[in-house]
Amino acid sequence: MSQMATRIVRELHDEPHLEGRRLTVQFIKVQVEDRGLEPRTVADRHDLDVADVYRALTYYHDHPDEMRTVERERREAIAAHEELTTDPDAVRK
Repeated sequence: MSQMATRIVRELHDEPHLEGRRLTVQFIKVQVEDRGLEPRTVADRHDLDVADVYRALTYYHDHPDEMRTVERERREAIAAHEELTTDPDAVRK
């Protein structure tokens, strides 16, 4: 991947992601910090500069309130989806 700096933006999703990619800051954080993958491994698997991985991690930790909101909204969306798919009457509500 080129050495151009990738910005963190919110243009394609309702959450921060790498500009021009569908990879969210949250996804990268989970891969590195929760799953224990090396930043270089995440970069290689997703055709990124390792600097992009660190940029996403930095963004995550520099914006804790925003990231907590993103995580809460994601949990709520998943719960709503699960309710619709497990409760046939939920569609009628």
